[in-house]
Amino acid sequence: MPIENLGHEHEFEPQFGLPERLPSDEFIVWQGSPDVGALASSAFHIKKLMVYFLFLIGACAWPALESGAGLHAVLQAIKWIAPLALVGLASVWMLAYMTSRTTVYTITNKRVVMRLGIVLTVTFNLPLKQIATSDVRLLDKDFGDITMGLQGSDRIAWIHLWPSVRPWRISKPEPTMRAIADVQDVCVKLRDAWTQATGLVAHAKPAAQSSKPQANNLQVSLT
Repeated sequence: MPIENLGHEHEFEPQFGLPERLPSDEFIVWQGSPDVGALASSAFHIKKLMVYFLFLIGACAWPALESGAGLHAVLQAIKWIAPLALVGLASVWMLAYMTSRTTVYTITNKRVVMRLGIVLTVTFNLPLKQIATSDVRLLDKDFGDITMGLQGSDRIAWIHLWPSVRPWRISKPEPTMRAIADVQDVCVKLRDAWTQATGLVAHAKPAAQSSKPQANNLQVSLT
C-alpha cells in the first residue's frame, strides 16, 4: 500500500478526519488534533516572539524612562511598536488556532491518516508497514510530538506537511503528529498497532540511547 495524497476532500468527509469510510476489517485506534497552546509554543514559537517584542518595546521606551519623562512620553515612544506586537502575536495565535481546528490525526489498525491544511485541505495515508521508526518529543503538561520515519521511495514534500513535520528534515521529511495530549499513551497505541500490522517487535528506547534506526524497527523514545 503506497502513501496516498487524496487531495482536497475536507468538505466531503464521510467520516470525521477520514477521506472515506473505513473497510469492515479496519477500525480507529486513536484520533485527535493538536492542542492550540502547545502548538503555538512548539511549532510557531509564540513565547519567543513575545520575548522579542517585549525587548523591542523596552528598547523604544528606555530613552524616555531614562530621562525621567512622564507616562505620556513613554506611550508616545511605543505607540507604533506596541500595536504591531499585538497584531503580530494575535496573527500567530490565530494561525495556530486555525491549524489546530483543521488538523486531524487518526491511527487505525492499518495506517496513520493525517488531514492537514487550512485553506487547501489534503489527507495523507501512511500505511503502518511503511513506518520504519517513531520518535517522541515531550513538551509541557504531557503534550508532545510523535515523528514517523518512513521507509521506501515515497516522499511527501516538507511544505505539504508543515507544521505536521519534523523541523529541519527538509531532504527527507518525517511526518509528525504535533502537540498532542497524553503523548505517551498515544505512542503506546501506535506501537501496538504497528506491531499487530507488521507482525514484528517494536523496541522502545530512551532517546539518548537510540542508535540509528533500521528498517522495520519501530523505535519509540519516551524521554
